[in-house]
Amino acid sequence: MPEVRKALRYAERELKIERLLLHEELCTQGGQLFLERYGQLINLSASGQLAMRRVFQAHLKRVEWGGLGHAVRLYPFLSTDQGDARPILIDPGIAFGRPVLDKAFVSTRTIAERIDAGETVEAVARDYDLTTNDVVEAVVYERAA
Repeated sequence: MPEVRKALRYAERELKIERLLLHEELCTQGGQLFLERYGQLINLSASGQLAMRRVFQAHLKRVEWGGLGHAVRLYPFLSTDQGDARPILIDPGIAFGRPVLDKAFVSTRTIAERIDAGETVEAVARDYDLTTNDVVEAVVYERAA
């Protein structure tokens, strides 16, 4: 409750918003209150700090940088919450930049095509020495792309 009161005071004082809890742009996450305003996500619980910085930092942790300061590899976010798991990678030097599974360097498209052809997840995982979760992630990634 103290965080909610703090957010309410900040919204009234700085953003001139009355009845914040009735505002349709209000979002919550992990006990914190956020307000989407002008294309930015404002953390009301932290006196209006922009929440986008955290989002960007999470994305940047999934990029490997080369010696010249440019991105050389990307590990896209997955459909399931696996923390820092990075089974899928995109690297222009591997498979012409197509997404591949990191353990076997087989494209996610190949995995999805085999599943679409009727093979079981277990059989595909066994063929490439992958986990069944890796295969599922590859298929879900392909469907979302």
